[in-house]
Amino acid sequence: MNDDFRSAGWWRDETVLDDLRRSAASHPDKPALVCYRGGVPETVTYAELAHRVDRLAASLVRLGVGRGDVVTLQLPNSWQLVASILACARIGAVAGPVVPIMRRREVEFMTRLTASPVYIAAAEFRGFSYAEMSAEVARAVPGLRHRVLLGGADHGGTDGALDFDRDLLGPEPSPEEIEALDALEAGPDDPAQVVFTSGTTGEPKGVVHSHNTLYAMNRAQADVLHLTIREVTAMGSPTTHQAGYTWNFVMPLILGATAVQVDAWDPDVMLRILEEREVTFFMGAPTFLSDLIEAQRASPRDLSSLVTFATGSAPIAPLLVEDAREVLGCRVYALWGMSENGCVTITRPEDPAMRAAESDGTPVPGMEVRIVGREGEPVAAGQPGLLQVRGAAQCLGYFRRPEVYAESLTEDGWFDTGDLAREDGYGGIRITGRVKDVIMRGAENIPVVEVEAALLRHRAVKDVAVVGYPDPRLGERACAILVAADSSADPPLTLDDMRGHLAGLGMAKQYWPERLEIVPSLPRTPSGKIQKFALRDRLRA
Repeated sequence: MNDDFRSAGWWRDETVLDDLRRSAASHPDKPALVCYRGGVPETVTYAELAHRVDRLAASLVRLGVGRGDVVTLQLPNSWQLVASILACARIGAVAGPVVPIMRRREVEFMTRLTASPVYIAAAEFRGFSYAEMSAEVARAVPGLRHRVLLGGADHGGTDGALDFDRDLLGPEPSPEEIEALDALEAGPDDPAQVVFTSGTTGEPKGVVHSHNTLYAMNRAQADVLHLTIREVTAMGSPTTHQAGYTWNFVMPLILGATAVQVDAWDPDVMLRILEEREVTFFMGAPTFLSDLIEAQRASPRDLSSLVTFATGSAPIAPLLVEDAREVLGCRVYALWGMSENGCVTITRPEDPAMRAAESDGTPVPGMEVRIVGREGEPVAAGQPGLLQVRGAAQCLGYFRRPEVYAESLTEDGWFDTGDLAREDGYGGIRITGRVKDVIMRGAENIPVVEVEAALLRHRAVKDVAVVGYPDPRLGERACAILVAADSSADPPLTLDDMRGHLAGLGMAKQYWPERLEIVPSLPRTPSGKIQKFALRDRLRA
């Protein structure tokens, strides 16, 4: 299979460092990154980025980082994060991105599992002290030899941590040190990244990707959306999450485009940035899309440059597709993917625009999907089954947990995603739920995602999750936990309103929720996925 991926062009004999060097040579003054910290921009050109990568790489070598070592990176969206990732590749090390919301318990687990010798973070971000937390982690994980803090020199009590600007970026490497980097640099099939799954089930695993598997996923998604060197990309998610890592770091770097990195989500600030930087492409969960639509309605900006909005992780309401076109002026594309394989399916520019509300797309080039029964048997057209995938973007496995990864592989090499899907009638797939999210009401499986998608068609519903709760007679019943579009509505939404709406759509009565909870917001991962395990815990309580 590996030779097939190479001959088809999905794997190559280069890495993103070659892309960086090409851009630095051909358009050195072009912005590679425009980074907003607290709403203030800083532009880094391709030539500047290449120079900073070498400085950081030489400093990591001085700290004793070797080939194959995992460098833990818990930085907010910034050029420092991007340059640090590339510096890891420059010395054959592996980037270990960790989303900023993770705290001591998670970071301690990750650094111990990966035996990470170096941890890099902001000293403080959004009112939280990573300096203090990382000191506690270092005391618990003896192998964590160095902590490097951005802004560390400006904060007291860093317990012997190094300062990013002074100790990592500051030293000018000698010509001999630069020459030595060439011998260390990662190859295309070497591990590039260990990214931990976002934990919608509460059980994160370290997903290992090579430079080639990352290339395959990013090349494919750019090709199907016809993205080019002229793109200016942006996101609301952390670049330390796989969605941000691919769509707003690796992909624009491969294209030679410009990526806008924003350290914290604020829809009003993001609208200003979209206008200022003439952003052409945005990727984010449907919640980011609805936030931008509301903000644009309240205080319109010139968004004429914005063409493409790619979204996934949750059903997309038809009204959201329409509002995106009318309010933001952009086209919405629905996609499905995982940390393990990136964007696997996506709707296409050649499809009708409303397809984004009806489908999760067709497979990208280089990836295959199939829907099977519990024993691997084919399922009838239109019937739900287990979604399995394979192809050039599939990860190498789970870090130091080969037995867990092996459990997800079939004998013929398909990866069992843990998602349920059916054919969408257009040659693609429609996600119907997670295997672990299945609600078994008596003898009937409730197609959770389809019920959620139907409820989102109600104009009074802004966000929704359907989860199961215990029932002594039927085993489980379904509860709809929703966010109202207007929290001050009088009278408020009722269960009868929702059930009447589903009846009007012709949905079978056994699928209707039997309980309704209205909440201000739903708990989500940084990429926007709903944390259903938290909702189930709440219902049990």
